[in-house]
Amino acid sequence: MGNDDRRRTIPRTDALLALPAVVEARARLSEPTVRAVISSAQQAARDGALPVEQVADQVERSLRDRATTSLTPVLNATGVIVHTNLGRAPLSDAAMAAVQSAAGYVDVELDLTTGRRGPRGAAAREALIRACPAAEAALVVNNGAAALLLAITALVGTAEIVVSRGELIEIGAGFRLPDLMAVTGATLREVGTTNRTHADDYAQAIIERTGCLLKVHTSNYSVQGFTAEVDVAALRTLADEHHLPLIVDLGSGLLAPDPALPDEPDADTALRAGADVVIASGDKLLGGPQAGLLLGKAEVIERLALHPLARAVRTDKLTLAALEATLTAEPPPVSVALHADPDRLRVRAEALVARVGGTVVAHDGRVGGGGAPGVPLPGWAVALPAQSAEPLRLGTPAVLARVHNGVCLVDLRCVPEADDERLAGAVAAALRSADD
Repeated sequence: MGNDDRRRTIPRTDALLALPAVVEARARLSEPTVRAVISSAQQAARDGALPVEQVADQVERSLRDRATTSLTPVLNATGVIVHTNLGRAPLSDAAMAAVQSAAGYVDVELDLTTGRRGPRGAAAREALIRACPAAEAALVVNNGAAALLLAITALVGTAEIVVSRGELIEIGAGFRLPDLMAVTGATLREVGTTNRTHADDYAQAIIERTGCLLKVHTSNYSVQGFTAEVDVAALRTLADEHHLPLIVDLGSGLLAPDPALPDEPDADTALRAGADVVIASGDKLLGGPQAGLLLGKAEVIERLALHPLARAVRTDKLTLAALEATLTAEPPPVSVALHADPDRLRVRAEALVARVGGTVVAHDGRVGGGGAPGVPLPGWAVALPAQSAEPLRLGTPAVLARVHNGVCLVDLRCVPEADDERLAGAVAAALRSADD
């Protein structure tokens, strides 16, 4: 009987909808979202998990703090620039403004001069070609995997792909390139060994059913020691002898050589060496939105663009806008972090220690996202007690640091300098919480 009495005192939905904070929330949140919060609080009271007298306060508090997305902005203090768990590349201010501008009606596929249908994403493609002069044409799809899928489907079909055994990679979340290629119906012919592959290995594997030669950048790892691989120029010679297309999947998205990463392959160099088409990601070293970039010979790119699969993997107007801005405006955050001055990083770290405590220690950053695996980026971090990592993650702003050897390391490489004050506040709050 007592339980029934308690349930009868739970505030009714119409009464909760009339609360001032709820009325305000209904102006910015959908009706189902608001009612779901109310229903959740009422159910918690029925279950005895929430005192009846706190239902109204819980509803108001939940809706007052409710954002329109569950994604939480994070300050990346790990030192890993292209951090997949944090959405890879953060967009530049110009790219974010371009996304905002493109959010409404835009001429994504319209020629305003003639009033007729126009080419989709023409400006983004032109910007790509300017950034990679060896490319005659470019195509943008929704990610790197889609780009490889399209290239193999359109150029190879169900024929054989000749690829080095050492380049059949697996990347994050168990994603394996051989599995992706197999769904096209093509057959993989592995050549060489894990550590050594020679031109003769490719040559001996080419048969009548061979559809292409494929070279893949070994993202996330490097093979060192007694090794050998065949470069793009040598593969071009073989491809010409047998009239085969040469596909090069770089993955990491470097369009042109970068002195900071002298051993990282880039699209412009691969195309000059003879690749028919080069595949890269837009949200890695390029520093733009998630996208699959296909750059290469005009006739090859046109063949890909006309394939029916191209429609299924095409990208949207927001991505095209962000990509164009990334290529035409100021250097994106990824580039800034990659070329950060270690001396300046130390000065910022020392300023943080002066504010909140801790110790400045040498700390190497990393490219991440499969780019330049194992290449250190010299810098500095602030060493804090390991138990401060959790309150940093759960604080406002959320800060993701690196926990290593029992120490919480706060690396400022990927934190915009304009956010140093916010970071200091977050660290101070986390240290107080860790001491409680």
